Amino acid sequence: MRKAGVCIIGSSFASSGNSPERRSASNGLFHSLALLMFFALPAWGQTSGAPGMMAEGEELVYNVRYGFIDLGQVRIRTHTREQVGGYTTYRTKAFIDSYSGIPFVDLHATFESWIDTLIFPRRFVGKSKEGKTWEYSRYSFDYELNKVFIEGGRRDTIVEKRDTMNLEGRYQDGLSLFFFARDQLRSGKKMDIRCLVKEEKVNAIIDFKNSRTSVEIDPVEYPVDVIPFEGTMEFVGIYGMTGDFEGWFSNDEARVPIMAKMKVIIGSITIELMEWKRPGWIPPRGE
Repeated sequence: MRKAGVCIIGSSFASSGNSPERRSASNGLFHSLALLMFFALPAWGQTSGAPGMMAEGEELVYNVRYGFIDLGQVRIRTHTREQVGGYTTYRTKAFIDSYSGIPFVDLHATFESWIDTLIFPRRFVGKSKEGKTWEYSRYSFDYELNKVFIEGGRRDTIVEKRDTMNLEGRYQDGLSLFFFARDQLRSGKKMDIRCLVKEEKVNAIIDFKNSRTSVEIDPVEYPVDVIPFEGTMEFVGIYGMTGDFEGWFSNDEARVPIMAKMKVIIGSITIELMEWKRPGWIPPRGE
């Protein structure tokens, strides 16, 4: 088992005034799903360097379900290429929204990441809204200096805190992990992953089996050919995510995430692909 790159998930800079216990009870189920989709990263240094799954104009929409209750939606877009710090990057963005009318769940968040051609972030901005309060975290990665520069606060224009953290190699943010996992889906490695969750060093184990199976989802009339993986979070993370999780990505060059399941404190969440826009892509037929 080898150590993987470090992932950055969230920040503890700003506080909306609600207690952690209240936020976990009201939003834990929904927010955990998004972090699962971005959590399964492979080892740094093992990327192919050929981002075949990075398709400009791609948009993937996921439904989030707890039992028979639909909680919300995650929408992930890949925009055009942009130059950031002299590097070619893909600008990506995720929108996370709970459905209206769901008791105790009212969550709205965005993650935006500029990902270079080796599938590492050069810049990241995360924003979340609880009630009437917006909070944000902004990361600027400088791999030459082995540092990440962090800002955080309320709204977009008020910087309440700044910090600089040392990097041991290249890092991932909460959104770039989504693409990094797709890039390394077929690695066949079991990895002990060091992570930074709200400025605490923790571990997760991810097993990319490189096996093959099929799953069924509502938008597709036939079984979808997929590659599964599974893992364990050896800690209680943001909004109650903990324990085991599973994922199934399409068995083709696009490696589109089709379905995921994970445990939170009070049960299990299912995340399922419901809509997609990707030039020329059709879900591969399984058996």
